[in-house]
Amino acid sequence: MKSILMGFMVFLAFVVGNACAQDPQEAAKIRYLILSVETLDGAAKFLRNGHEYDARAAADHLRLKLRGTGDRVRTADDFITLCGSRSSLTGEAYRIRFADGTAMKAEVFFRNKLKAFVADKP
Repeated sequence: MKSILMGFMVFLAFVVGNACAQDPQEAAKIRYLILSVETLDGAAKFLRNGHEYDARAAADHLRLKLRGTGDRVRTADDFITLCGSRSSLTGEAYRIRFADGTAMKAEVFFRNKLKAFVADKP
């Protein structure tokens, strides 16, 4: 019983810590960046560690990676650097290949999207 209670307390601290780690504006930027990939459905493929993923799978992976970083991601820039740019396993840069065959590093894609997001806000 004691170990169950201790496990619950650790879980609760993790959830509360993550909820407090980002300010609402930065959390909105991060959600926007993930959605910017998710809405590419059919228009692009996400290239990760030598494999292609559709937009939904890419967004799910980014959300999983974000959860795994804990409170280290406080800003959209942190998200790009720690979650959206490269594989934490291989160090290989993520890429996005569009339907017309052009490709770009995911980091560039996310930084461009972040600039557009900030420019749209007064």
